[in-house]
Amino acid sequence: MNDYVGPDGQTRCKWAGSAPEFLDYHDQEWGIPVSNDIRLFEKLCLEGFQSGLSWRTILNKRDGFRAAFDGFDFYKIARYGPQDMDRLLSDKTIVRHRGKIAAVINNAARALEMVEEEGSLAAFFWSFEPEPTKLGPPQTQSTSETSVVLARKLKRRGWQFLGPTTTFAFMQAMGLINDHSEGCIMRAAVDDARRNFQRP
Repeated sequence: MNDYVGPDGQTRCKWAGSAPEFLDYHDQEWGIPVSNDIRLFEKLCLEGFQSGLSWRTILNKRDGFRAAFDGFDFYKIARYGPQDMDRLLSDKTIVRHRGKIAAVINNAARALEMVEEEGSLAAFFWSFEPEPTKLGPPQTQSTSETSVVLARKLKRRGWQFLGPTTTFAFMQAMGLINDHSEGCIMRAAVDDARRNFQRP
């Protein structure tokens, strides 16, 4: 795989150079482990919105999504009613897809149930952290055995718009796996972050 050489002369994952806004996201967020429930919920929602679209579209609208969905506070979103649906469907700063918006509201209620049953979203999702030896080389797969199981378990719990590809992308971004390319400067940094990360 051809990597990308950034403006600082350092090598990164190829996709980090495919759009100007990707570099900061790649260096500051992607793959760094997350245990904050709101951030985990936000990422699941945004991955759902990305279905059929590009991540660049979603990333450029992320501030709009955060404003529209109360910072992805699922305690608030779970109380949304018909007026909120109407408001969101008319909000040009987000992707106005009725099914995906309804999924966020539904999933917020499911998130509350998960916190009640598991203690936190983080405790549930980090229980699916795969053994690195069970993964292929970095950035050679779009799903994994674990992401398939995770998607199935979420579906059984009533979550929507979250298939195996979506859950794998979530795991990549939230640090459950280190999928930075072998030559990327962030690979070692993420390895260190994962090593020092206190799992919930």
